[in-house]
Amino acid sequence: MTDIVLALVMLAAFALVVGAYLLWKRTGEAKQPLLMLLLAAIAGMNVLIWTIPTADGSAPIDQVKAAGGESPQPNSE
Repeated sequence: MTDIVLALVMLAAFALVVGAYLLWKRTGEAKQPLLMLLLAAIAGMNVLIWTIPTADGSAPIDQVKAAGGESPQPNSE
């Protein structure tokens, strides 16, 4: 489930970048597109924080999964 959330955050960040470019080209305004780019950068940094391994070699997302923070997958049998 956490992998899906991280993927959705990255898709949203990509959509923000594209939307910022289109808004800038259409209106010529700079404030809102810059804020959209800032939000996309913050979202990308959050994904990096969760996925980059620490000094001991485990990423925070792996620690959450190991601690039982993710619900078990249903048995498909």
